[in-house]
Amino acid sequence: MSLRHALLGLLADTPQNGYDLAKRFERTLSSHAWNAGHSQIYPELKRMLTDGLIEVVDEGSRGSKVYGVTGPGREELRRWMFSPLGETPPRNEFVLRLFLLSSLDLPDVRVLAEQMAGESDAEVTELDDAVKQMDEAAAAGHAVGYSRFAAEFGRRYYALQRDWARWVIEQLEADADAETDAGAETRP
Repeated sequence: MSLRHALLGLLADTPQNGYDLAKRFERTLSSHAWNAGHSQIYPELKRMLTDGLIEVVDEGSRGSKVYGVTGPGREELRRWMFSPLGETPPRNEFVLRLFLLSSLDLPDVRVLAEQMAGESDAEVTELDDAVKQMDEAAAAGHAVGYSRFAAEFGRRYYALQRDWARWVIEQLEADADAETDAGAETRP
């Protein structure tokens, strides 16, 4: 994914200025999908404007520009949305750590798995609250939008990580019990 596509997606939802985009990144995307600050957003907006993907649709206070997506910008966003996921190299720190577990001693694997379970459980709790608020807003007649789908995906993703980490802990305990039993059987 590129910052360009994230910005196009946010602007396709509603025209915004650079400051609002940075705040929206911070509030919605930075913890779970993509991180970008002012120093990255403003230069990319300028490039997108030059490339004809966005346009200035309004000027706010103090000369701030409000950007909206152009037809070519929507076409580029759609092209990217339907492109195969494998076009960009995956980066998943959690999965990388899984591949590197063998570099740790068994007690450290247990500590790390417990840490992963706890952190993932905290994320599930946070997203459960967000989903509940979205559902309450929808019940009150407010449009929730597709952010509800993303929040549900995040909740399930972290639940999967939590459940996996707890499974690892169970496996380590079962292996330790089996070693203890095997040692007891070999004693006279």
